[in-house]
Amino acid sequence: MRISELAEQAGVTVKAVRYYERLGLVSPARLGNGYREYGDDHLRVVREIRELAATGIPPGKARPFIDCLGSGHAHSDECPASRDAYRDGLAELDAAIAQLEARRTLLARRLSGAEHRIPEPMHACGCTVSAS
Repeated sequence: MRISELAEQAGVTVKAVRYYERLGLVSPARLGNGYREYGDDHLRVVREIRELAATGIPPGKARPFIDCLGSGHAHSDECPASRDAYRDGLAELDAAIAQLEARRTLLARRLSGAEHRIPEPMHACGCTVSAS
């Protein structure tokens, strides 16, 4: 199949397929006229890359999964390197979550401090208005 057919069937753009090629994740055969020729194995790989991206694993980190498929496994995460990549992804998420939680705590603390420093409203006469 041609690159446009592969892209359509995999649910990605032609540009994405070319990017995967530059990363070395997809290596099509070349026809005599120089056109790329893709098979069902390429379709499977591109779909896998797309599914990994949906989990937060970018194409640049998909190599262990694609290598696992290439070695004959039925699933891309049956290999130890793939599971290690999952663990790395989880560690990155945990770090990002911890950073966001720390930022949230800081923002809440600053908001609370700001709210406690607000003086009571004043009348034009200069006397304070009680909130009761």
